Amino acid sequence: MKLKILQENLSDALHIASRFTSSRAQLPVLGNILFLAKNNKLSISATNLEMSILLNLGSQVEKEGEITIPARTITDLVTNLTPGTLVLEAEKEQLSILGEGTKAVLSGMNTSDFPSIPQNVGRAFATLPKSDILDALSKVLYAVSVDETRPVLTGVLIIFRNKEIIFVSTDGFRLSQKRVKVEEAWGKEEKVILPKNVLIELTRLVKDEKIKLEFKKEDKQVLFGFDNLLLMSRIIDGEFPDFERIIPKSSSYKINVDRDDLLRAVKLSSVFARDAGNVVRLKVTQEGIELNAESQLGGSGENKIEAKIEGEGKSEHMVIAFNYRFLEDFLNSLDSEDVLISLTDPNSPGVFTDPKDPNFLHLIMPVRIQS
Repeated sequence: MKLKILQENLSDALHIASRFTSSRAQLPVLGNILFLAKNNKLSISATNLEMSILLNLGSQVEKEGEITIPARTITDLVTNLTPGTLVLEAEKEQLSILGEGTKAVLSGMNTSDFPSIPQNVGRAFATLPKSDILDALSKVLYAVSVDETRPVLTGVLIIFRNKEIIFVSTDGFRLSQKRVKVEEAWGKEEKVILPKNVLIELTRLVKDEKIKLEFKKEDKQVLFGFDNLLLMSRIIDGEFPDFERIIPKSSSYKINVDRDDLLRAVKLSSVFARDAGNVVRLKVTQEGIELNAESQLGGSGENKIEAKIEGEGKSEHMVIAFNYRFLEDFLNSLDSEDVLISLTDPNSPGVFTDPKDPNFLHLIMPVRIQS
């Protein structure tokens, strides 16, 4: 293998690929990056078996070939080389890099041990609009569980149904759902659960306005194609909870409140709530709502907010408690000026929505408290 490539392009690609490597001692090749020179381009691949990436870079290929090199070593080296043209040449299991005033030789590994990675998206199952997908992910990723004992909750459920894509996440204490309308229709409903880490990488990497998606069901993989880049993810096995069953169909209170006012009140209450299990009490009155919290170390805070109260229970006061961190995460994900809160009773989930976006819904389970 022999080729010429710009240091700037190679350095950027190596920094991205390095995020997809693994330091598993039993599989040292996963700590490497695969270089494949062919058809006047250099393909760089990396994988940790949960997610994989392939980047295609323009280069002048004089001799085709391939080699794998430890990710950290080559990334650190190329990053510190002088900008300009580099010459890469591989013989057997060694890679030499020639730059301005520098020559380095790195030891690699046999490419036969490197896991096979697809080189392109085959028949696209769907073409997804970038802006809508990024908006949807920003509204569901924060509600994904970190509890590895329930693997299905550590990812996002994506449903392809009729002319919409539904994104759902839950950690058992809260749930986010965002629907995205699309032009193409699916004859058969499809469901897939993808790891949070992969979707975070998708939001970081995508620049094209359209994202191509392919299912490889036999391999339990999903492929995303964009920007001369291929992002692959394993599908999480298991059955996602029946989330539609737990969403309340009716409510006793509908509260329309300014988002910034509510977020400010939540942050003020958190000063005391973080010493008391993160619990804040939300009291519904005829004039609006009150948020209060009491610290176990002494001290308390109360914040009153004007709000429009509707519903059959508006003539009665009600107190319900929530984890303030969940309220804060939801409010930070909103773009709107107002928030609509639907409540039934102190023991039922609170439903939080954007009055201007009927396709977004967030549900938070209450914290049980003594009256």
